[in-house]
Amino acid sequence: MMMRASSLLLALLLAACGGNNSARYLVDAPAGEAARNVRVRSIEVRDMVLPAYAAAIEIAQQDESGALRNVPDTLWADEPVRGMTAALARSLDIGSSAKVAAEPWPLDTPPDVRLIVRVERMIAGADGTFVLSGQYAIAAPDGAVRERLERFDIRIPLATADAPAIAAATGQGIAALADDIITTLAR
Repeated sequence: MMMRASSLLLALLLAACGGNNSARYLVDAPAGEAARNVRVRSIEVRDMVLPAYAAAIEIAQQDESGALRNVPDTLWADEPVRGMTAALARSLDIGSSAKVAAEPWPLDTPPDVRLIVRVERMIAGADGTFVLSGQYAIAAPDGAVRERLERFDIRIPLATADAPAIAAATGQGIAALADDIITTLAR
């Protein structure tokens, strides 16, 4: 009898999980036109630090009152910290002359620099603007370049107020951040 109850409970839980028809969206940062030369050979991108609402699997949007609300029936396709970090590493790798990977660094030779990104705001605003702002640090333990802290404030107009537009703007924001970092590393 206990085995039947356990089996029934398991079947109900699996049915509940499988019945989720939420749309899932990727963070797809558009690639730059051509790779630019930077002053380092390799970059390790540390896991991005996101605010709690941006680190959640649900896609959030600001309403007219300023409250952050989840867009109904929509989720990020990947865990946001991993997805955003991977998109940034990919954009830096494609857009620069450096070899770039997200942590943990996969090679025996340590990277020339470590990139730490702390996002303060990542939100689709009620005013129709996607905002990605915060600070990044370029750490160079062996002195490959001058270490620095830089602030960023990226604003992307939203085409519409829905999840596909938020996902597209997020990708454009990551690409713009990568471009800013590449410019910093090229100096």
